[in-house]
Amino acid sequence: MQCNIGVIKGDGIGPEIVTEAMKVLDKVGEKFGHTFNYERSLWADAQ
Repeated sequence: MQCNIGVIKGDGIGPEIVTEAMKVLDKVGEKFGHTFNYERSLWADAQ
């Protein structure tokens, strides 16, 4: 299975958390034969 995932680092969740979550998904993909394509966005909500 191939999945496209939009990634917004730093929008309420720290960028380091998002980076680690992407690593977890990549390991899941290796184990079960999935491919995750990440499209990074620079958009963030400035409050």
